[in-house]
Amino acid sequence: MAHKSQSRRRPPVRPAPIDRIKEPVRRFLAIESASGAVLIGCTLLAMAAANSGAAHAVHAFWETHVRVGVGEYVLDQPLHFWVNDALMTLFFFVVGLEIKRELVGGELSTPQKAALPVVAALGGMLAPAGLYLALHVALGKSDAGARGWGIPMATDIAFVVGVLAVFGPRVPFGLKIFLLSLAIADDIGAILVIAVAYSGSPDGLALLTAAAGFAAIFGMQRLGVRSVGLYVLAGAGIWLAVLKSGVHPTIAGVLLGLITPSSAWVARPTLTDTLTDTLARLSDAKVAHIDGDDVRRVAFAARESVSPLERLERFLHPWIGFAVMPLFALANAAVEVRLEAVKDPIALAIAVALIVGKPVGIVGFSYAAVRMGIAQLPTGVNWKMLAGAGCLGGIGFTMSLFIAGLALPFDLLDAGKIGILIGSAASACIGSLLLVFGLPKSVANPT
Repeated sequence: MAHKSQSRRRPPVRPAPIDRIKEPVRRFLAIESASGAVLIGCTLLAMAAANSGAAHAVHAFWETHVRVGVGEYVLDQPLHFWVNDALMTLFFFVVGLEIKRELVGGELSTPQKAALPVVAALGGMLAPAGLYLALHVALGKSDAGARGWGIPMATDIAFVVGVLAVFGPRVPFGLKIFLLSLAIADDIGAILVIAVAYSGSPDGLALLTAAAGFAAIFGMQRLGVRSVGLYVLAGAGIWLAVLKSGVHPTIAGVLLGLITPSSAWVARPTLTDTLTDTLARLSDAKVAHIDGDDVRRVAFAARESVSPLERLERFLHPWIGFAVMPLFALANAAVEVRLEAVKDPIALAIAVALIVGKPVGIVGFSYAAVRMGIAQLPTGVNWKMLAGAGCLGGIGFTMSLFIAGLALPFDLLDAGKIGILIGSAASACIGSLLLVFGLPKSVANPT
């Protein structure tokens, strides 16, 4: 009995600070790894349908119009629009949440931490874009395809994490963090490219309306409004205003993610005091039953002790990984594989830019940063591993397909998609092969 009593009095084991940092990263990587497999399946299904007798029916399905609105205010658009411009806004909202998490307390929170992934991402954007333009000129393609320079700049973290999952604990945690941070820095660049290069001439009145919506959200945050419904309503209004402005509406999703509070409404000491006081009151022999106010007070304190950013990311991330992105793949990867499309200069330029430009930019800029002393390799990571990671950076898929839909005219779009698929598949194979030889054969204590 004495032993049991002593065991009860033993203080609970508290996680180390590094464990609190690693936990959300592990959760993120686990979802990305599993969703990557679903994404591959949906991509193969879409391609199979596009190259079968069902191709016409599939195209007709995605062109089916859906009307949403009230009274005279109706948005009548095909399903393809609702996936690419509406549901993908949720994807970009989560991207905004991830960016803010990394900027506030992650690998992009200090210049020392951010140096290597940011420099690597910069190289991984400039080199493939420049190589694409050079090949475009050399192959003598029409000016219409020149706008595709932004297509090979992106990295699809879901596919990359899916590839890394095959190697299990052999992959150092530092390499995973590097790739995740690089992909997030890459996303920032892609978002800027979409906003600046692939959006139409903005409508000033619509942008002012969107700005008023953001001001309303800031006001509600300052007043302590906790109603999710009000924020969703304001967000929908901002999305419509940005859509009408000519700026791509997914930019609204990113900005909404970036302004989501990263601090909890209820501080940890307040939560502890609330729980302690409530338990003390319930332990009182005079209290016959649990009061509803006690339950509501504890529930509120527990919920609001987690920041809105973390709560939203936890809730939405699985939906993005297992619903939105697979739907996007089904709607956009349905491309007919024709020999003339494979040999098209646009397809070749994109494929080469992903396969060659991405690793050259990532590894080259990283090497320069390390040699100049402004960055250092993550713990447990060597140049062989980084070369494999650089090749995996050429898996562009989701964001590349998205940018292709904005950059290329309809008659060049299939060639662009073929180039993305070839470049991404080849990058995955080459990167995996390099990691087979670059990673340690076994790990004594996997992190």
